[in-house]
Amino acid sequence: MREISRRRMYYGWLLVACVLVLFIGRLAFIQIWLKGHPVPATQHTLMEAARLQHERGVVLDSGRGHFHDRHGVPLTGKLIWTAVLFPVTDWNVFQPATLKDVAVILDTKPDQLAEIWSSLKEPVLWHGEGRIPVALRPEQRDALSALGLTQLKVYPYERRYEDKESGMQWLGYISGQRKETQRYGQYDGITGGSGLEKALDPLLNSLSPTVVYFSVDGHNQVIPELTPMVKANLNPYYPLRFTTTIDLSIQKEVEHLMSEAGASEGAIVVQDVHNGDVVAMVSSPFYNPERIHPAEGQWENKALQGAAPGSIFKIVTAAAALEAGISTPKEVFHCSGEYGRYGLSCWKKHGHGRLTLEDAFAQSCNVVFAELGQRLSPAQFQLAAQQLGVGRVLGWQASNVLGVPEIRPLDHEESGSVFADLEAAEDEGVRVQTAIGQRDVMMTPLQASNMIVTLLNQGQGFRPRMVNRVSYDNGQELQLWPVQRLRPEKSLSPKTTSILLTWMEKVVQKGTGSALKQGAAWRLAGKSGTAEVLHHGAAANHQWFTGYGPIEAPRYAVSVLLKNQKPGSRHRATELFGKVMNMLSASK
Repeated sequence: MREISRRRMYYGWLLVACVLVLFIGRLAFIQIWLKGHPVPATQHTLMEAARLQHERGVVLDSGRGHFHDRHGVPLTGKLIWTAVLFPVTDWNVFQPATLKDVAVILDTKPDQLAEIWSSLKEPVLWHGEGRIPVALRPEQRDALSALGLTQLKVYPYERRYEDKESGMQWLGYISGQRKETQRYGQYDGITGGSGLEKALDPLLNSLSPTVVYFSVDGHNQVIPELTPMVKANLNPYYPLRFTTTIDLSIQKEVEHLMSEAGASEGAIVVQDVHNGDVVAMVSSPFYNPERIHPAEGQWENKALQGAAPGSIFKIVTAAAALEAGISTPKEVFHCSGEYGRYGLSCWKKHGHGRLTLEDAFAQSCNVVFAELGQRLSPAQFQLAAQQLGVGRVLGWQASNVLGVPEIRPLDHEESGSVFADLEAAEDEGVRVQTAIGQRDVMMTPLQASNMIVTLLNQGQGFRPRMVNRVSYDNGQELQLWPVQRLRPEKSLSPKTTSILLTWMEKVVQKGTGSALKQGAAWRLAGKSGTAEVLHHGAAANHQWFTGYGPIEAPRYAVSVLLKNQKPGSRHRATELFGKVMNMLSASK
């Protein structure tokens, strides 16, 4: 029995010894190995995780790439100084006079400041009554620092957008927040919600954020004796910079003109005729990237959405007729004001009488173009539209860009349409309505301006760019995004493009755009359009004008769309086109 008891004791102690050896080995493994390697499901080592349990962080810079205009002017990212507020559990440390001093410096009321401050569980950037951190003036910054409060610090912060409205929906917005969590300091991801922010998202999120960490005690209070630690990625090459084709000064001027005109819904596009680059693109209603309300749709870019074009589509119809040889510039037609079929009439009540095709284009005669629609086949319509970039996606695109499978900066661009149904297009009535830009025809303002660019380049159009260069953060060029040509199966002939450009000059000289001759800084050319639509069940008009200037040495192609205008109202799209062109003539 004693022998058995000794044996049990021996094995018992042996088991205890083995457990102790395993325990000590485990501790050694943790101390030697895991302290320098990430803890599972986190990006931090064991030592960092332990430290972060007693730290609170504030993101000062998201690490996301930035956009600049064609002259290097920043479109995103502005370095400001702002206040960081920390939770206060014992308000006895604050004298009423001190709270009042802070409130005065921050341009707020003491009771409002106290309400915000007392509810904090984590340190936050001072937003005041707005949605983004408030930029402190130099005197505010100095005054706050002079108070020496441990519960309030002043730090530099990179603010991505201004909290105001603009017509730059092409830039887009970001969704999600990089928010410091209490335990491991991980972050919720920022993603692009629309526009360039979404299209280039894989290239923009290239760097971890810059965070300032503060040591706190068990009551979540800052320990003033411990110096804050800033964690930042000091890679000189990232984040990336994207140079857009936009001229910010022109963009803002166009936005001003659109606001001044009271244009509640529509778009304006300005393109460089030499390469198709988008110089300005304005969409109304304006949007605020810091106050996105998806259901209201202000973030939608009207410049990339299709709308009934009305008579500006007659450029396509005329091109199809000339290319197919079914008419000539000097063919004589007769307009009595009524077409006699399909309920179609001319905008001029008693008609234009005898007129050539050239005159019909200048006067935008519906009866003559209805006759062309009767003669043209669906295939001839489709070919001319494709040659002029209508009914297709236009924007610059490329595959395998810096490791990204596909890049399309104009990610929300619509293709528009000529016919909704090719079988139905065999019907004469459908083609007649199509010829004057009604029925199922849809065109985007970008297509309208790019159509002019194509004509000015003898039928050799471009894919419009909005980004032309990618650089490292130190300014070193990483990649150029080259000009791309639109390559239809068959381009318009130089003869046809020359005729159409001459006809657009006559639109301004003696046609529907003659109002542009008054007070114009440049000689201009273009085509007006009015499309009849229904808006909330009531009759309305889409007003268009697309054209170029100056005639002698064309620099810009511009399209203007004002949606849902009152029938019978003056053609404000033509007026706005003239104002934009006058502004461009004064720009450098």
